[in-house]
Amino acid sequence: QVQLVESGGGLVQTGGSLRLSCAASGLAFSIRDMAWYRQAPRKYRELIARITPSGITDYADSVQGRFTISRDDAKHMVYLQMDSLRPEDTAVYYCNQNPPDARYWGQGAQVTVSS
Repeated sequence: QVQLVESGGGLVQTGGSLRLSCAASGLAFSIRDMAWYRQAPRKYRELIARITPSGITDYADSVQGRFTISRDDAKHMVYLQMDSLRPEDTAVYYCNQNPPDARYWGQGAQVTVSS
């Protein structure tokens, strides 16, 4: 059974930083493209960062230069370092493989950025 468990969310002021973690179990982690997604209130879920098994990364324009995705295959972990946070980054953040498998969505991590 696949489980993806996000943690590290919280409330932060504009300009602050947070680091999200995603613990993966039950899937062939080291051969998967992994990604972070987010869903803001009244908006669709969007892909914001992805990382290949070889470590190649790609970002949405909205987070480019501020967010950094990384992975630790030995620990089956994916991370998202978020710097220079803005109120528009307020959302629930999820990890999943890329492309996502609908069966694998977890509870997500709430990130709230106050102005």
